[in-house]
Amino acid sequence: MNGTVQDERPDIPGTVGLEVGVNPGPLPGTVQIVVIGEIDFDNATFLRETLLAALSSHRATLLVDLERVTFCDCAGLNTLLTARHAALQAGRSLHITAEGRRVERLLNLTDTRPLLT
Repeated sequence: MNGTVQDERPDIPGTVGLEVGVNPGPLPGTVQIVVIGEIDFDNATFLRETLLAALSSHRATLLVDLERVTFCDCAGLNTLLTARHAALQAGRSLHITAEGRRVERLLNLTDTRPLLT
């Protein structure tokens, strides 16, 4: 699974697109996931499905770059924690390698930074 997928659903008014790039990581046994846009209730399922597919198809550690995420709500955080749990159950891990201010603030407010970095 290499490439970029987008969630642009015209049936949901006001939905801002989410782009997720899945590529081989910088180290053997890693996959780099780059997320761009807003992660919210409307598209968190899309992100979760993409992360879980990358986890199962690559059998590798997921390195998630959230630096270009412009918004992330509790549904987005739940998605990341769900993917982390699935990775641990499979004997692998998920790490946020970069984050923008909004994601950083969310991780600090919820005290979940140690779980994801």
